[in-house]
Amino acid sequence: MKTFKTDLVSIYHTERGALFLMIINFLLALALFIFSITNLNPNASVVKIGYGDIGGYRDGTWMDLLAFPILAIIFGAMHNLLATRIFHKRGGGMTKFFLLITTALILGSFLVLIRLLGEI
Repeated sequence: MKTFKTDLVSIYHTERGALFLMIINFLLALALFIFSITNLNPNASVVKIGYGDIGGYRDGTWMDLLAFPILAIIFGAMHNLLATRIFHKRGGGMTKFFLLITTALILGSFLVLIRLLGEI
């Protein structure tokens, strides 16, 4: 794999839509990272960490919510690196599909985090 900069230049010249989705993906992941870090609340002894249909909301510690910043890093950085690799192996269409699915996962993570924070 070439350097990341030359990969981005080649994506820019051949498939600008994929590059736009990569930028949107990174910005949404950055927003998720900032939002999740600012709402960790380490002073709380018990926070809501999950929801189940049968048992309702589950309690846990604030450290369990570290999954959201970790997901943001994975979605923002690792998925963009993976998208450049997919672009060279499979082309622009598959890269756009992958980035759209990643964007949907980021928005879903926002939704879950907002619902968990609303139940405190």
